[in-house]
Amino acid sequence: MKVRGIRGATTVEKNEGEPILSATEELLREMIRRNQVTPEDIACVFVTMTTDLNAVFPTEAIRSIPGWEMVPLLCANEIPVPGSLPRCIRLLLLINTNRGQKEIEHVYLRGARSLRPDLAKNESLTPDGFSDTVMSKPS
Repeated sequence: MKVRGIRGATTVEKNEGEPILSATEELLREMIRRNQVTPEDIACVFVTMTTDLNAVFPTEAIRSIPGWEMVPLLCANEIPVPGSLPRCIRLLLLINTNRGQKEIEHVYLRGARSLRPDLAKNESLTPDGFSDTVMSKPS
């Protein structure tokens, strides 16, 4: 078994607790759904947010999901590079798996789709009007 990383990112419209928690949970659930991951598969989860988001710890959303209480979590700020994507939440799940790197599906939702357009797989419109792109292996 190997340790593999699953990347994901999303954006929020405002620096408020509920949108940050909701977007974090939505992103995590989509990452685990697409990669068929269980909490027992997870080595750890790194969560970062851009410095313009500080209303709440995004890990609160993960910790509230049943079965995720024992998964190691870590929050940090992104490096504030001028011109970088604002109001962005990023997740890196390190998982134990027999899957190859090309079998991992990375997920980029809302405005974060611009981070990896080279891996775009599917695009759809969400209820809040954002365009979601799910990143995956190149076809």
